[in-house]
Order: sequence, then structure tokens, then C-alpha cells
Amino acid sequence: MFNPVRLRNICNYPLVAILLLAGSLCLHAEAEEKPAPAYDAKLLNVDLRDVEIVDVTSGILDSQFKPFKPSDLERAGKVFWLKFTALSDFHAEGTPVLMLNKSRDMKARLFSVTSGKPIEITSVISVSRFAAAHQAVFLVPEGIRSGQSWYVQIERPINEVYAVNLGNNTLQAALKSNDAHAQVIDLAFGALMALSLSVMLIWLVLKDPLLIHYSLLILMQALYIAYFSGQAFDWPGFKYALPLDSYMWNVPIALSGAFACLFVRDITDMKHFAPRAHRVFGWMSMSFVVLAISNVVENFGLAVFIARLGNVIFLGTAIFTLVMAFLAWRRGSRAAGFFMVAWTLLEVFTIATTLSLLAAAPANFELMLYYGLPISMVTAAILMGLGVADRMREQRRALSDAERRAQTDPLTGVLNRRSFLERLEAACSRAQARALPISLLFIDLDHFKQINDTFGHLAGDACLKAVIPAINAELRQSDVIGRYGGEEFVVLLSSADAQSAHPLAERILKRIADVRVEGFGKPIRLTCSIGVATSDMLGEWGERLIAHADTAVYAAKLSGRNRVQLAQSLAIA
Repeated sequence: MFNPVRLRNICNYPLVAILLLAGSLCLHAEAEEKPAPAYDAKLLNVDLRDVEIVDVTSGILDSQFKPFKPSDLERAGKVFWLKFTALSDFHAEGTPVLMLNKSRDMKARLFSVTSGKPIEITSVISVSRFAAAHQAVFLVPEGIRSGQSWYVQIERPINEVYAVNLGNNTLQAALKSNDAHAQVIDLAFGALMALSLSVMLIWLVLKDPLLIHYSLLILMQALYIAYFSGQAFDWPGFKYALPLDSYMWNVPIALSGAFACLFVRDITDMKHFAPRAHRVFGWMSMSFVVLAISNVVENFGLAVFIARLGNVIFLGTAIFTLVMAFLAWRRGSRAAGFFMVAWTLLEVFTIATTLSLLAAAPANFELMLYYGLPISMVTAAILMGLGVADRMREQRRALSDAERRAQTDPLTGVLNRRSFLERLEAACSRAQARALPISLLFIDLDHFKQINDTFGHLAGDACLKAVIPAINAELRQSDVIGRYGGEEFVVLLSSADAQSAHPLAERILKRIADVRVEGFGKPIRLTCSIGVATSDMLGEWGERLIAHADTAVYAAKLSGRNRVQLAQSLAIA
């Protein structure tokens, strides 16, 4: 059982007034469904300064034990006694044990009375639980019978108000449950840490702020679940943080809120489509940092104020984040959609977990805290990772599109002159290094100015676009075509000599002659002149080869157009 008075100081993710109300309603609704308690609990209501252990355990003071309620802990002293009396026999396969639930800071001693003599029972194992809870397991080989009583001495820090209760179990079941819970938390922590560290290594290469914000967000989530579950306090290295207690989960969860704000504005590209919201998320991130630092003022009596302030910040940020992620998703951001699903998943399980704690429902407590919460955190981290990948894919696609637009002719879609020349130089270097030839086809449409003057420039543009499929139909994937001038195209044929380049040019000539451009009056028929220049015949490379092909085109036009001319013995002035 967990006491909301203590819980409000440690469960700030997000334990808001709405959830407190929902929790109280949940308590009321389930009051009739909860199983009857296994023990009658009573609190010793006397001044303990002059009371010895034997006085309590002998039964002399039994009349001074009063019915115990969790709220009585606020008035109890630093040291107090509880008496638990079994209301029924406990029968189960296995070794019976008593499970004493308390806070980690409480020290407990359990006594039984055998033949009128008090016997202290030593705890066989101690189990860390969520939210600074602790469970001491006491072995009772003689069994548990109805009417049997145990006395528990509790020593606690000042202002510690965690409720204390006793339950039955078997040692085998307790160990199995503890192992299962530890395994889930260990796996969740390991998965989150692995994901965080791997993304951080990627960030070292790419230097994208989105990656470091995502990595730190997941890192803080991992530390939160490790310490909030209590498991980390039992791990080598991590256990040295034990004196910091609740700081070890309050601070990481506050910092995770800070990094979440930075992450969501990056993944949704908020700086461009919503600059005001981008600034708001920056301020919210700073508020979470202040909240993390403010945990130290709890020692000055401001714990309740800090907890309530944190609740308001978490609630407001959660709603605002969900709305902005939804708007970004409606704009077409798939990355924002991944984040929205992940964020919703986290919030749903966080609220369900909080209600389970408030309702003190054992079944829900086990299900939500040890399975629902860690699994939802790992799932959310994976979904966010998919969002990051999708965001980077979109950025890469946008960059590729920008590069393509910079390299291609906007009208025909082939390489522009500058990009073609760059590709030509690279191809020439490779060909020379491998002793392979290259060939160039210089294609010039015939009477193109007449087409523009007669049919208009739109018709001329249509003609330029129409010849590209005809040329590409004869090219290999390794061949490259570029627009060199107004109606001039140059084709780079890699590893092609004169014997293979000339027939290919003839086939392109025939294909262009078959092109008909319609929609501008009578169909427009096209012809072209092609100059062929090859490195194996001329011993030239790069732009010198283009110059030879250009000269060959000029010769083809002088010879009557609509023909192919080899640049074999032509000189260049």
C-alpha cells in the first residue's frame, strides 16, 4: 500500500490535481471489490521512551494498541510499534513468509511470541520496490494461523509517512516475482541505454541536434525507470546514489521533460512552420531545468509546492506537445506522427500507473509498474527512433532533390551543362586510368529557330522535351545525357569506341525523325544532326572531345542536315 501524502513528493510524472481526483474516485469505486485484509493492524498508542521490547512483545501493552490507519503515521513518533494479527490461516504450496511493505528509509524489526517468549525473526531477503518502497521478507517455517500475532518495531526518519502493511506469500513465489520484476526493469533499462548510446555515437558523426536531444531524452528515461523502480539502488556503481533517494528519479524525469521539448520542436521542424511555438518550447525546456534544480529546496519545506508546480508544468507541456505534434502531422510530417503516437503511449501508461499507485491496487500496481510502464517506455523510444529516421530520410530526400535541381535542366530533366562537364571529366579520368575509350554524340535539332518562330516557344519547349525519350531509348544505364545549349544535347557513351558509337547515333537519328509533336496546329516533325567524336580515333579527352563533336555537327548541317558525321579527320581551329 502506498500513501498519497508521500506519493505526491516523488511521483511528478505527472501527478496533477486531475489525477488526484481520479485516483480518489478510483479508490471509492474499487472499495467494495478489494479483498479483505489478511491482518488486523494496530498501532501502540503510548509514550515509548520508557518502554522495553519485552514489554511490548510479552503482551502486557496489548490493550494500548489501537486500530491503525495510514493517516496515523503523521502523528506517530520516530519509533513506533505495530501489531499484526492474522485474520485467517494461510495455506500454500511452499515455504510461508511474511511480506512487510514499508519505505526504504524505514528500519523494521519483527518479533513473534513462542511459549511466551519473544523471538526476533530476521529478514531473509530485501526487495526494492517502486517509489522508494521496500519489502522485507521474513521466513515463518511454523506457518501462519488465524489469530497469530506479530509485533513490528519501526524506526523512521522524521516526516517519513509511508504506510506500513503486512502480507502473506511463499518464499518461492516471492523470489520468482522479484526475479521477474527485476528482469523486466533490467531489460528495459538495457534497451533504453543501448538505444541512447548508439544514437549518441551517430551524433558524434552527423552533429545533428535532433540526435543528441533524442539520445539524452532516452538516457534520462532509462535513469528514471531504473531508480524509480528501486532496482538501480541494488546495482554495482549505481547503488552509491542511495543517499540521494528521490532526487535520483525526480531530477532525470524533469530533465527528460527538458530534452523532450527540444526534441519535439526539432522533429516537427517547428522553427519554420511555427516560430512562436518554437520559442515556447524553448522556455518550457528551461522551466524543466529549473524544476530539476528546484528539487534541492525540498529540504527547506517547499517539497509540496515544488511537486505541485511540477505537476502543472508536466500537464501543460504534455497537452501542448500533443497538440503541436498533431498539427505538424496534419501538415504532412510523418516524423511528427511517430512522435505523437509515442508521446500518447507514454502519457496513457503514466496516468494508468499513477492511478494504480493512488488506488493501492496490487494487481494493477504489478501490471502497470513492472510491465506496462517500462515496456511502454521502450516502445515509445523505438517509435521516436522511427520518427528520427523518417525525419532524416526526409531531410536527405530534400537535399537530394535540391542537388538534383541544381544538376539538371528544369525543362528536359537531363543534366545541365555544368553538371555534364563535371561528369565528363570524371568519366575521362576513369577511362584513361583503365585504358578504355569514350565517345560523345553532339545532337543539334534542325531548324529549331523556325519551329519557335512558326509555332511559338511553347511548341519549341515541347519539342525539346519530346526528343529526350527518343534518345534515352538507345542509351545504357551507364550513358549520360546533358543539355549543352538551347537545342543542343551531348551524350556521353562510356567504354564505347567509334564502331559502336556510330551505329547508335544512327539509331537515335531515326528515332528523332519518327517523333511527332502535336497540340500546336499541324504535327511538328523533327530531325537532327549528330556529330560523333571518339577518344580512340582522335586521342582527345574532355572538352576537347566536345569541340570535335561540335565541329562534326557543323559539318553535318553543311552537308544537308538529318545525318551523322564522324569527327575523324576534321581539324579544330
